[in-house]
Amino acid sequence: MADLNFDTDIKSSLDKLKRHEWKPAEALHYGFLALVILFVYVIFPVSFLLKTPILAAFVLCFLVPLTSQFFLYALPIFAWLALFFSASKIPVSWKPAISVKFLPAMETILYGDNLLNVLAETNNSILDILAWLPYGIIHFSSPFVVALFIFLFAPPSSLRSFGFAFGYMNLAGVLIQLLFPAAPPWYKNLHGLEPANYSMDGSPGGLGRIDKIFGFDMYTSTFENSPLVFGAFPSLHSGCAVMDVLFLCWLFPKFTAVWWSYAALLWWSTMYLTHHYFIDLIMGAVLSFMVFTYVKYTQLPVVDPLKFCRWLYTEVSLLDMDLCDPINSFVPLHQDLEDAPHSFYNPRSLSTTDFEMTTMNRSREVLPTILATSDELLRLSEEHLGPLEDADTDNSATNSVFDSERYEEETQISLAPSTVSLADLATTKPKAIQGIGAR
Repeated sequence: MADLNFDTDIKSSLDKLKRHEWKPAEALHYGFLALVILFVYVIFPVSFLLKTPILAAFVLCFLVPLTSQFFLYALPIFAWLALFFSASKIPVSWKPAISVKFLPAMETILYGDNLLNVLAETNNSILDILAWLPYGIIHFSSPFVVALFIFLFAPPSSLRSFGFAFGYMNLAGVLIQLLFPAAPPWYKNLHGLEPANYSMDGSPGGLGRIDKIFGFDMYTSTFENSPLVFGAFPSLHSGCAVMDVLFLCWLFPKFTAVWWSYAALLWWSTMYLTHHYFIDLIMGAVLSFMVFTYVKYTQLPVVDPLKFCRWLYTEVSLLDMDLCDPINSFVPLHQDLEDAPHSFYNPRSLSTTDFEMTTMNRSREVLPTILATSDELLRLSEEHLGPLEDADTDNSATNSVFDSERYEEETQISLAPSTVSLADLATTKPKAIQGIGAR
């Protein structure tokens, strides 16, 4: 595998950019992220003299080969962070109305009760600490730990797939939160179902009790000044946890139960601390599943269980969609019929033999029943019983089409198809074939 690029010449990046043949997916990918960055640049209420140099320095990181190899694949994460922290700067006139009743109503409709009230009804210091660890500590550090595991033990180029999936999942979640602002559970506890507005401060919910336990402000001020106060749906805590779990299960499938136990613990802590409804968690998980599935089948390398770390890989292979297609792995149940040389038994000869298949004879489950026309039955009778005696037809010359029709009329063979069981033909020599009259 190629080593890191330590080149700092911008000209090499520009030449590479000129020679690059853009695919529609690449153009859509970079074009969409560029629009998000440009949107943040325009709405952020800072002087152009200040934010223009910041944007120029950001673009420069993508032009220098040494830094572009890291920044380029982290662009979805940068776009998500830029949009999230500038969400409060979007003009209020551009924002839709805040939904206060929808999420609690959906909780009752889907689950028959508000699960959050059941989980958060009883609280104490032990439960507070147990909920704080996954929600307030592990959640923010786990993406870096997962990224380290992927860099060390996964095939090369896997880390860029993780950055793509993690960034796009969060970016899509923030866009949904901006288009469908919804009040979190703590709002209902503080204000009931009163209409909400964008001038209201956020709340730490159950994390406020953590600040009281430790005696200093860790979360109160942070959540009160959150740039996206009404971003309950979907839960990005759930989305990030499920994304981490999916990549860990992909990399270390033996510990699947351990990874999902972490996701279950975070789901409980999220509702216990009154930050999300259960429907928010489900939507966050669904969002992660969708993005991970796309990445898995388009750009995520295949893990070789015999390779311990990334430095043991000599090549990288992607998932083969044809091998995953269950239709391609179909094997006929009656392989002996497929390989039979006789056209009557071999379905591959259907294009040259004039007969049709009936439905399965339930009394004979071993072999299917075949419907044959009169010409086919006549030929089979000659093969098994020998030539018919007293035949009026002159076989010394080639029969014409009219001779064939006259012969069928004389022999009075029914044009309706007759059924002949392959089991009878394969096991015993048929004595007579129904529909052929002795002459």
